[in-house]
Order: sequence, then C-alpha cells, then structure tokens
Amino acid sequence: MRIRLACSDDAEAINELLTQLGYPQNDRKTTASRLKAWADFPAGAAYLVETDDAALGVIAVHICPFFEHDGASARITALVVSEQARGRGVGSRLVEAAEAFAASHGCSRMEVTSNDRRTDAHAFYERCGYTIQTGISSRFLRDLPA
Repeated sequence: MRIRLACSDDAEAINELLTQLGYPQNDRKTTASRLKAWADFPAGAAYLVETDDAALGVIAVHICPFFEHDGASARITALVVSEQARGRGVGSRLVEAAEAFAASHGCSRMEVTSNDRRTDAHAFYERCGYTIQTGISSRFLRDLPA
C-alpha cells in the first residue's frame, strides 16, 4: 500500500470511489480536469492510496488562512475509502497525509464536515482525534446563481 498525490490519470479510479461515497460522476474527462486543477492549486492537495492493482482511497485537503489572527486552517473536503479496504488503516493514512500537508503549510487546525447520517465516519474522525462541534457551531450553505 502506497500513498501519493493524485493526478488526472487517476480519474476513473476516483470516479469509482466517489460513486461508493454516494457522488456518482458523469465522466472521466471532467474528473481528470478537476484533478488537474487540484494539482495546479498550491493551497490544496489530493492524495490517493493504492496497491499494484487497485485504488483504495482518496482524500482532498484545502488550506484557508485565518482572517481574525495569524496562521491558517485546513479542511478535508473529501475522503473516501473503498468498501473492500475499510477497516485496514487506509483512512488513517490518508488523514495523516492531509494533516502533514496542512502542517507543512503552517496550519494550526484541521476541520472536516460529515453528513449526519454517516455515523461510522463520525466515529472514525473521533478516533483520529477530531472533536465533534454539534451544538457549538452551525454550517450554513447557499448555492450561487450560475
């Protein structure tokens, strides 16, 4: 099992992983384009865990400078581990890679959001040392016009 930066050649494998997470993708070319954008974006990274014959998981992390004080935080924007590889340490290795990327860019905090129905994911993040913020902060979303 090895971990490396994801690239546009990984689009098909990442599409399969995202579909398992509940986000089916339209085509390989669009995902390849997104992966290239992540590779070209210095404030973000996407990592893939693989064996010789399979992609086991992917994580994307994004850095955002604090406004109210010095430093920055990082946000896990996507994490999925193949159904066949869950429980084998793949997710932990991906989180470690994201945290190392964040630390190397001066981040002092990590954050992640997870759908309320993903209770297994919540338990995983708590095992990784993340503190649940339910009742402390709220998340608000608004779609912008195209």
